[in-house]
Amino acid sequence: MTKAKKILGLIGRGIDYSYSPLIHNTAIEALGLPYFYTIFNIADHSLVGDALKGAAALGIAGLNVTIPYKQTVVASLDELSEEASSIKAVNTIVNTEGRLCGHNTDIAGFASPLQQYREAISGRTVCIFGSGGAALAAIEAFRKFFSPAGILLFVRDTGKAALMLDHYAFRSAVTPMSLKELHAGNREYLDRFRSCAVVVNATPLGTKGRADDMKSIIPLDAELFHKDQIVYDMVYNPFETPLLAAAKKAGAETVPGIEMLIGQAARSFELWTGSTMPLDIVRKRVLEAIGAKA
Repeated sequence: MTKAKKILGLIGRGIDYSYSPLIHNTAIEALGLPYFYTIFNIADHSLVGDALKGAAALGIAGLNVTIPYKQTVVASLDELSEEASSIKAVNTIVNTEGRLCGHNTDIAGFASPLQQYREAISGRTVCIFGSGGAALAAIEAFRKFFSPAGILLFVRDTGKAALMLDHYAFRSAVTPMSLKELHAGNREYLDRFRSCAVVVNATPLGTKGRADDMKSIIPLDAELFHKDQIVYDMVYNPFETPLLAAAKKAGAETVPGIEMLIGQAARSFELWTGSTMPLDIVRKRVLEAIGAKA
């Protein structure tokens, strides 16, 4: 008799586009593991608690969490790992006999492709665009691994950003900045942007089919970027986003979102299965699916 497969999945809203099933099922197949990864779309925040109760009751082995529920799930979990507790945001859930533990593999996944630039980042300011769980993960990654002089958080609503940071233990390291002022050409804001060692897009804007939306967040003016910057886009489809194209034109170093996508996935995979993800096989499959050259 064939042994039943353990179910893994991704919860979020409107996430049929996700490459997570491709990543995890490729790794599962390559290693011959008894798992299957799928997608669970949840329509509203109010349904998240019931969904997690159902996952625990049904014995779903593990879940990833994406937009917009990385913070919402926290209230429904039995415990949090140290890194998830530090930012009160979860992207990975492990079910151990009905007990749900939340982790955040985004932090280490985000940091991984930046490790080679550690000396260039240390002691300099960095900036992040976004006000959700992904932005929090980037903030904590910078604090934990790179020792920047400061972290600028560019947002539409600075009040909302302040609320998001209320429970963050290292709140004083982050300065919310108004996007409106940046787009208005405020000289102080432009100068502070240009002084940043790293520029990060932690929003979904710029995703394939929404490329024009990026301009509402980050001005895609090549003159804003320069060769002493590293520009990192968490968006992974397309492989070269409008932001990365503008940065590359200005001579900046660029980090595509696929690196974080695979980095965080590998850590989730190990938490669930105890096995190491075959990164070369997975990266090749994802790049083929996106239509990019390795």
